[in-house]
Amino acid sequence: MSHHQDTAPILDAIIRFDRLPASGRELEVTPDAEALAAMADILKITTVEAFHASLTAVKLRGGIRVQGRLTAKIVQPSVVTFEPVTQNIDEPVDRLFIQGPDKPHNPAPGAEIFVDLEDEDFPDHVDGNEVDLSALLIETLALAIDPYPRLPGESLDTIGVDLADKEEGPFAGLKALKSPEDTGDA
Repeated sequence: MSHHQDTAPILDAIIRFDRLPASGRELEVTPDAEALAAMADILKITTVEAFHASLTAVKLRGGIRVQGRLTAKIVQPSVVTFEPVTQNIDEPVDRLFIQGPDKPHNPAPGAEIFVDLEDEDFPDHVDGNEVDLSALLIETLALAIDPYPRLPGESLDTIGVDLADKEEGPFAGLKALKSPEDTGDA
């Protein structure tokens, strides 16, 4: 599940475990135009007009806890008319990074027990001495983007998206699977 890119990181948001002062460190991430364009490309939206993350990194339980806010202004086409829709994003950031082994993962006997931890969102295990926060920030932004952007007054009914169904989440599918005939025959 690691997103290793060989290219230079888009955002300059690297924190080193060994250089983090006891009092913590403030980090302001304000990407340049090139980085904003690259982010828009990754996120498959028209433009990222503005992006700013204001973070504090402090040592916590053998790791680094990163807290702060991410504000951004993005533009993407309306799902109804394809006109540009601007969205202002303001999201909290709170993530714990734990320094993992420096070596490639050669699990010792019995290490399988710990595999579950990798599935959790929290904390993130980091190999080596650096935490690159770009993935976290881009992911935070991605999750905040409106999947059905539209201009005020535009209706989703016109394109056949029924949001009422969407709200039911993962259980909507389960209901469809359980037909009444299934009861008691198992």
